[in-house]
Amino acid sequence: MAEFETVTLRDPSSALTATYVPEAGMIATSLSDAGAELLGQRRGLQAYVSNHKTMGIPILYPWANRLSSNGYGVDGAVVTLTPGTGGVRTDEHGVPIHGTLAAYPGWHVTTELESQLTAELDFAARPGLLASFPFPHLLTLDVTLMQRTLTVKTTVTATTGSRVPMCFGFHPYLTLPGVPRAQWQIETPTMRHRPVNPWGIPTGAAIAHPATAETLGDKVIDDGFDEVVDGSVFAVSGGDRRIEVHFDTGYTAAQVFAPATDEVVCFEPMAAPTDALRRGGYREVQPGESVTAQFRIKIN
Repeated sequence: MAEFETVTLRDPSSALTATYVPEAGMIATSLSDAGAELLGQRRGLQAYVSNHKTMGIPILYPWANRLSSNGYGVDGAVVTLTPGTGGVRTDEHGVPIHGTLAAYPGWHVTTELESQLTAELDFAARPGLLASFPFPHLLTLDVTLMQRTLTVKTTVTATTGSRVPMCFGFHPYLTLPGVPRAQWQIETPTMRHRPVNPWGIPTGAAIAHPATAETLGDKVIDDGFDEVVDGSVFAVSGGDRRIEVHFDTGYTAAQVFAPATDEVVCFEPMAAPTDALRRGGYREVQPGESVTAQFRIKIN
């Protein structure tokens, strides 16, 4: 197994720690509360690096979840995606999934402190990445761990005359150690449900979703949503622990994922809905400007 240098952040106010691996795609591999692991480890870091099997908190960039075809158009130009090239990978149905940065080694750490880690990735200097997402920009990921809260701030800066589509997201795998999955309580905010087909692609239907609190039980969930407002809170709780995911700003869509085969639940912050890079309706960073999105994971 390849060895990777890790960075462990420590919360000055508690026993909470967060571990990141910058050279394996700036993935968070651990969020530990006095030794209790709160991130799903699934198949582990090596499977993520070797086969892009997600775990922990991976970034999904430049698109989150799936695209409905191996290509997309922007301003009349067509970008063709080639599986196995430029970081493009596909799911069992052959459609592109989770962007191009899985385990990408090119991140440059600019700040490393006890409770803060900042790294950046310059697309303009990476021809391989530009082949799949031809919009030169600087991507900055700033992470802090304070007051029992992991704050993840993502900034996209357009460095040339090109606008940059904002369709990325994150995939935090949350778990409650020592509490059976069937007893987990999950809470979701008011938003709009976007049903998907068997391939995980939105059907075009839209259904109002009121704020909901429910027992997970034996439910299997893989649902998309949009119209998520800034400040929305998702949560999972059980035993004496509660984990909240705050969509502070810039994440107007979400995927809620709770598979049958693993004791995890995911509240995925997304800057745009699944397949938005093909369908449109996403926000763009204008030339010379920066846009920041932020979510937080709070441990109670």
